[in-house]
Amino acid sequence: MKIRKNDIVQVVAGNDRGKRGKVLKVFPEKSRVVVEGVNFILRHQKPTQQNQQGGIVKREGPIHVSNVMLIDPKSGKPTRVGHAVLNTADGAKRVRIARVSKEMITE
Repeated sequence: MKIRKNDIVQVVAGNDRGKRGKVLKVFPEKSRVVVEGVNFILRHQKPTQQNQQGGIVKREGPIHVSNVMLIDPKSGKPTRVGHAVLNTADGAKRVRIARVSKEMITE
């Protein structure tokens, strides 16, 4: 999966199209990500020791990874993600790059 936790992404399809946010969680086995401020769902919460009140809680739900694109660090526009091999003194290292600007994406 080319999207990772703490990446800044933009939603390209669905009800929240155009919104940007940080990736909070990644579920690679389901090909889904949770993005901050996108795809809010309502959960009915039982009262617990920590939350005495309970009630309806609004939180982010998972969205399919095909509906988000990584933001290019150079131009600030959505871009596809590629991989390149970077040769260093201690060996070859595989890094992610932005397809539009060929800029390396920092981890």
